[in-house]
Amino acid sequence: MSLEISDTDPALAAAVLELETHASGQGWDRPATLYALVDTGALVAQEPALAALMGLDDASAAGSMTPVEQEQLTRPLEEVLPTISWPADVVGCAAVVERLVLPPGVDDEIPDEPAAAEEFARNHPDRQEVRMVVGVTRAGASYCALRLRAHDEPESVVAGDELVPQLVALLRGTLEDDPEVDAP
Repeated sequence: MSLEISDTDPALAAAVLELETHASGQGWDRPATLYALVDTGALVAQEPALAALMGLDDASAAGSMTPVEQEQLTRPLEEVLPTISWPADVVGCAAVVERLVLPPGVDDEIPDEPAAAEEFARNHPDRQEVRMVVGVTRAGASYCALRLRAHDEPESVVAGDELVPQLVALLRGTLEDDPEVDAP
């Protein structure tokens, strides 16, 4: 099993792996989901009643992040992310998304038109379905967990810091201060 907790931010790695386990329990063919990551200690201090409902206390809060699910997305994740910005009390964010992945060497065969490219991927005999859980923090850390539908076992989850660089970059962009975008 390749589930190493990140040297840069173990709290982020733990939150991403928690989200991966949660997503696994919901099954496949789910819409993309976006999460704010908040400091659990701050949540316990600011919202003690909510923290109690979630089973959180001062001991569980130390050095951890709590994922807060956002409203269901009505547009593709890649379109939504460049338009949002998080409030200062959000220490990071994460996304859970499923995608079709094609084998190396077929890039030249993929049509340029997006709908045709999607159809090509959906019908390719060597396609793989993958669930990606990607998280980033304001401090610059990232962590990713990937699970192939064909190998849908916890011991087959692959994890690391930069496994999905484009999604990492899009998520990082939501944590930058930009007065022209809105919070989700």
